[in-house]
Amino acid sequence: MTDTGFDFTTFQRQVIDEFRANGGRVGGPFQGSALALLTTVGARTGKPRTSPLAYLVIDGVPVVVASAMGADKNPDWYHNIRQHPIVTVETGTETFQAVAEAPAGPVRDALFAKVVAREPGFADYQKKTTRPIPVVTLTRLDPAHARGLGDFLVTAHDGLRAELAALRRQADDLIADGAGSSRSALVHQLHAHCREFCAAVEQHHTGEDRGAFPMLARRFPALTPVLERLGEDHATVARLQRELRTLVDSYDPAHTDPARLRTDLAELTDRLESHFRYEEQMAVGPLNTLGPAPDFG
Repeated sequence: MTDTGFDFTTFQRQVIDEFRANGGRVGGPFQGSALALLTTVGARTGKPRTSPLAYLVIDGVPVVVASAMGADKNPDWYHNIRQHPIVTVETGTETFQAVAEAPAGPVRDALFAKVVAREPGFADYQKKTTRPIPVVTLTRLDPAHARGLGDFLVTAHDGLRAELAALRRQADDLIADGAGSSRSALVHQLHAHCREFCAAVEQHHTGEDRGAFPMLARRFPALTPVLERLGEDHATVARLQRELRTLVDSYDPAHTDPARLRTDLAELTDRLESHFRYEEQMAVGPLNTLGPAPDFG
């Protein structure tokens, strides 16, 4: 096999650098073309991946095309958006978040026809492959309010993070006290705090399952896989909470292994933090478009 010496990754990096250095303008083969930089989250790695793509606005909706120049496989960035539909778009000197969605069937066909009418080269790419080349719409996530529902979600998460940290400190105090004189008071405090914390998390997740998530699914169908994953996280967190409640309710410093208490709390902390981070990454922007944060005075 002949080594052409062409490094696509280096070429792409040069295009990205030129785009950012020149307000979205790129020379050479892209002279005069409208480009955008699409940053996705890697489906396997979870790391940001940036791709320069042809950028069109069809009927007022920004779109990019997963042509891969007519290759038989969809490009990597397309697989990324199927797992993580929240993307960052750079066009010219503007940067915005969007929900990426690939319509199928007649909707895709009509959209692709409009793309080809604007850029006939995509018809040539389609002739090279049997896969229907996806057209990806980019629904902008422009916040409608100074402080939206997504910002309220982050505040709620931060409150739960603080409560869980306090619960872990209480457990450490109880373990350190051992059979000391304050044992009964510490056990009582841990029981009460654990019940309050678990009830707060359950209330928060029930509100999302019954309110926020259905609203998001209706407004942004592309988020359905994300919301399903978040719902599964809720079930896992509920199981960990039940196990923790059982352990705390039966905690006896003379007989209960303190390492087990620390381990269960650490597992719940790690799982919740992972869940919070993913939810904030995927849901804050979309939620901010749906309405303002509640004002409790």
